[in-house]
Order: sequence, then structure tokens, then C-alpha cells
Amino acid sequence: MVACHYSGMISPSSKTPSEGSSTRRRFVKTAAASAFGFQFVPSHVWGANSRIQLGGIGTGGKGKADISGAVAAGMHPTAIVDIVDVEKLESGKVDSGSIRSRMKSISEARSKYPDAKFYTDYREMIADMGDKIDAVTVSTPDHHHFHASMLAMKAGKHVYCQKPLTHSIWEARTLTALAAETGVKTQMGNQAHANDHMRRAVELIRAGILGEVKEVHTWTNRPIWPQGFETAPEADPVPAGIDWEQWIGPAPWVDYSAKIAPFAWRGWWDYGTGALGDMACHIMDMPYWALDLGAPTTIEATENGGTDISAPINSNITYDFADKGVKLHWYDGQIGAEFHRDGWRFVPGEFNRPPESILEGVDYRKYGSVVVGERGKMYFARKSDWFVKPAHLFDGFASPEITVPRARDENNYKEWADAIEGKVERGQSDFAHSGPFTETVLLGCLAQRNPGDTLKWDAESMSVKDRPDLDPLVRRDYRAGWKVNA
Repeated sequence: MVACHYSGMISPSSKTPSEGSSTRRRFVKTAAASAFGFQFVPSHVWGANSRIQLGGIGTGGKGKADISGAVAAGMHPTAIVDIVDVEKLESGKVDSGSIRSRMKSISEARSKYPDAKFYTDYREMIADMGDKIDAVTVSTPDHHHFHASMLAMKAGKHVYCQKPLTHSIWEARTLTALAAETGVKTQMGNQAHANDHMRRAVELIRAGILGEVKEVHTWTNRPIWPQGFETAPEADPVPAGIDWEQWIGPAPWVDYSAKIAPFAWRGWWDYGTGALGDMACHIMDMPYWALDLGAPTTIEATENGGTDISAPINSNITYDFADKGVKLHWYDGQIGAEFHRDGWRFVPGEFNRPPESILEGVDYRKYGSVVVGERGKMYFARKSDWFVKPAHLFDGFASPEITVPRARDENNYKEWADAIEGKVERGQSDFAHSGPFTETVLLGCLAQRNPGDTLKWDAESMSVKDRPDLDPLVRRDYRAGWKVNA
């Protein structure tokens, strides 16, 4: 069980003093109760005309798609949260066109869902809305995923959280346990997990189409944002309407810069998880699922351009799942690419890809995976197709029955909604799956921060053997006001 103790919790900038104090008292009362046990919400009996009431945390970028996807699945947006107060933003002077452009979707969300109550702090929304919401989408930068999801689950809310599920390994382990204890329905936002072609690939590999699998190769064209910088950019004035204190949240402080938010935060270790965290939860998903890989025993990375504060420009990572007899190889970035501080720009090079002996002329330019078995290979593109080489692997092969449940309309939002309403037992990318999977992905980030070292992972103790110096990266500390005791 996780006990949460917060201080300095609510920033009532958008409230009058009396309104802010009232909300703060309610939240403190809720948080104090949660320190001693979960507040379970009675099961909702869904009638023919009832709708799941949604709180959307994060409305720009991916948040726009997540709220729209949940609404298309039949949910009703009752509350929305973002760190931008659009009215203040529009009344202020914003020099950066990119900021104004990115904030457009936040303004659109408020216009599209005029009946939804607006907040700039998700802690305040969860405390204030009580039983008025049933579920939340979490579409924030990585460093907020844990706190938003944890508070929602402890309040009995079902959670759809973007990938990677969390920013740290300990956070992923904790959310997995919390989901099991509360019984809420969860889903991570690796959307292709719901596609029939992925689920069929899983069934075929499990049925032995490739024979015994020994290798997996996975790659991405990311990063497409700056990585490899050594110091923070020069500070910019905080635009009117942006609650930068709330954006930083539990992470270490850095002064506002348009070169950090709203987009380039992914390259920062304190706020994002680099190209690996951004894309591996998509690209590694099918082979990880099909082979039931669990936790690796060792992880090793070679990288170029990584710094103490920023993820590398490119890297190769080898995960060794010794108990399964499988090695998974990850390739990201571009060879010869450079970060130029002048203009804070990323100058591309050549895509970092598996060797030609693996690809055999196949050109999935942006991302892909190859599963290598004793009988042949499966080439998999998560959004479109898969095929096997040689093609005669299907000759005489008994096509397996459907064993993985199919998502309604191949849609992970609808699968989540169906789980909440009891139409299916669970979403297939719920935290029982995506929590351990995220742990594995983030172990690669740990290896990137220690290039050349072979990290021996002890999953039971959640630590790297003989490396206590890495414990603070497995479980990070939080800023005052965001501490979590467990």
C-alpha cells in the first residue's frame, strides 16, 4: 500500500482566497485519509443511458487525442486540466509563435467541452470532483504520470495513462501494485496494442511459426527533438497564463524556456525519458508480449551524446532475458547527428538501424521490429503489417486459434471503456502488463546513463547488483510538496 503525504499542495491562483482555501482543506482531508488506506468507491452499475464521467488531465498534444478518443468511446468530459489558463494566455504578450500554436489545442478543448469544469492542478480536480468523475486520462509530460495516476487510483478512479507509464522504475512497480489492490480498470496509451494485426502476430509467435526465438531487434527514428545538451537553455519570461510551478511539479526546478516546453522536454532526464521512453512502449510491445519476456537479467548500452541532464543523440541497447534465452536489441537516433546549441536545434544524420544481416533489405524507415527464430524471421510494423521470411514458413503450419481477446473496433479507448463497464474482463495493455513492460523499457534508460557498464538487474529487490549508486535513479526523489512515502 502506498501512503501519500503532500505539503504545499494546491496553487489556488485561479481561485479567490476563500475558494482556494476551501478546496485546499478538502484535498488535505482526502490526502490524510489516503495515508491510512484506500477510499474504495462502490461499483457503478452501468445502465443503458449512463455514461462514464471523465476527467481529462492534459489537453494539448496527446491530451487532445486522448480526451477525444475517450469521448468517442462513450465517455462524457466532466472536468479538464491543464497548466495553461487560456484567458490569461490570450491577455498576455507571448512572443513565441510555437507556444501560441501549441496552446491552441488547449483553447479548443475548453471551447469543445464548455460544460467541463476547468482546473490548472490535477490534485485540485481529483479532490474537488469527488464522485462526479469515474475515470481519468493522464496525458502529461512523463514526470507527472505517476502522481496523477496514483492519486486518481487512490480516489477509486479508472486510469488511462500515456506511455511510458511512469518516469522511474519504482513508480511503475508501485502503480502496478496499486492497480491490483484497488481493482480499478487501467490502460496505457500504446494504441497499437489494440490492433488485430498485433494480436495475431502474438498468437503466431506463441504457436511456433518461427520456432524457438533467440533474438529481437527494434528501432526508431527518434529523437526528433534536441538531445545531448550539457546545460539548460537561457531562461525566458514565463508567458502569462502558464503555471510553470505546476508544470515542474515533482521534478527538479529549471527556469522556464520555450526550448523546454511545450515540446522539447522529452530530451531532459528530469522530465522525459528520451527516444527510448517515447517510442519503446510502442515498438518493443509486440515481441515483449508475444514472448512473455518479463524482467531482463542484464542490460548494456553504448551511446553517443548523452549527458548528465540529457538523453543521448543515438544509442544501442542490449537486454538479456537469460531465463527466456532471448536477447532484445534496441537502436535509436541517428549516426552522425549533432546537437547545435546555437538555435537549440538537432542536426540529423543517418538512421541507426540493425545490421543488413537482420534487415535483409527491408526498409521500415521510422520504426520497426524483427523477431528472429530458428526457422525464420517476422518483420513487424506496429501500425500497418507484418510478414515472415521465408514465406514457406506457413506451408503445413496449423493456423492457431484466436487466443488473445480482440478490442472493440481495434480501439484501446473502447477496450478501456468496455473494461470499466464490465463488458470485458480487462484491457490487454492494463497496468498488469504495461507496468512490468515499462520497468523493462526504463532499465534501458538506466543503461543509457551508464554507457559501457553491464547492469545486473535484481527484479525482486528492484536494484542493480553491486551498484547502490544507481538506487536514486531507480526511485527518484521529489520536490518539497510532492513527496511520497511508501
